[in-house]
Amino acid sequence: MNRGIYISPVGMVGDETITVMARFVSEMFGFEVVRHTSFPEPDFAYDARRGQFSSTLILKNLAKVCPSGAVKFLAVTEADIFIPMVTFVFGQAQLSGKVALVSLARLSQEYYGLAENSDIKIRRARKEVAHELGHTFGLVHCRDRSCIMSLSTEILQVDVKSEDFCPGCWAMLSEELAAQKVVGRKGHLETQKKFVEARR
Repeated sequence: MNRGIYISPVGMVGDETITVMARFVSEMFGFEVVRHTSFPEPDFAYDARRGQFSSTLILKNLAKVCPSGAVKFLAVTEADIFIPMVTFVFGQAQLSGKVALVSLARLSQEYYGLAENSDIKIRRARKEVAHELGHTFGLVHCRDRSCIMSLSTEILQVDVKSEDFCPGCWAMLSEELAAQKVVGRKGHLETQKKFVEARR
């Protein structure tokens, strides 16, 4: 099996969305991205009382089927997911592990009663995908609200943050990528250079 980041849809997710996410992940993290098996709707994780799906159960099942050659394994779903202590989550990941899950359910404008806008949905999805994969590379939540690793508990917080890691988070991520002999997005190298120069 190829060594790279594997991506799979869980349930009905548009092919174009998966293609865009795969391209973004490859550019951001520097790995080959492999389109993996499509999985059915996660009915086993459905909580009838909440009308949502348990992200913990989905993540647990994904870990069981994680490809042996995967550096990381990203799953994308339209299912609305939750963990017990909060109303919902945009995603969940194994910290310093292999598996990450991102939900598109609350990233669309339609969810909030607004007109459809695919560009906004994709932009939000890119942020959450990078955020959850960041956790798998060992990054924790960042206090910098513009950093992609900042915690988002509502959609406005997703919109406010950028599509980039702050210099501190990028430095930690780049160390992890370097350990695996991978160079991430070149734009971040320039950001790091400017950050170091500004502190002199």
